[in-house]
Amino acid sequence: MMKPAIVLLSGGLDSATCLAIARSQGFACYCLSFDYGQRHNAELQAAERVVQALGAKEHRVINFGLAQFGGSALTDTSIAVPVDGVQPGIPVTYVPARNTIMLSLALAWAEVLGSDDIFVGVNAVDYSGYPDCRPEYIAAFEKMANLATRSGVEGHTLSIHAPLIDLSKAEIIRLGSSLGVDYGLTVSCYQADVEGLACGVCDSCRLRAEGFAAAGIADPTHYRG
Repeated sequence: MMKPAIVLLSGGLDSATCLAIARSQGFACYCLSFDYGQRHNAELQAAERVVQALGAKEHRVINFGLAQFGGSALTDTSIAVPVDGVQPGIPVTYVPARNTIMLSLALAWAEVLGSDDIFVGVNAVDYSGYPDCRPEYIAAFEKMANLATRSGVEGHTLSIHAPLIDLSKAEIIRLGSSLGVDYGLTVSCYQADVEGLACGVCDSCRLRAEGFAAAGIADPTHYRG
């Protein structure tokens, strides 16, 4: 019997690769996506396309309104998405507490399913400087999860898998391609339009395009204009 695993699935390049990895390792994947008030919610349709293409036991979308707080270019339309290239430091596209909330909800579903495994596609190499994408954060959350849950107290050690955390974007793309990921189905752009067409100039678009170029693989991203 296949072991169940929760896979956080945004609909972007990294999370699609993460789902392919979890499937290749023999897990029965339960995908969890989030409508948190992001301006690029076309990624949710992309997540559904990825599930249809790669397969999963179940796919759920949870709504939580981080747009009520704002504080990020992704949840507050009065804050512009940077388009002048990736800069040092934590950018305004950082969403306060986003990964902590998402992992906590994944943890809740994992307990209900009797799963000891959560997959998340965070990356600490080619990324935009988010503090909740670092290895130290993942290790700290895993420790907390095992202290805070009944399954952890009863001896079922929960593992947070972050298989992309030390890979470059090019390495991620090569790995996903070898596992059959169709990146044309994914949406990474921070300001994708309702059809999922990418702007080509935000940090996420730049990192994605550079990754395909470095990987020597044709970029299947659908751009506007």
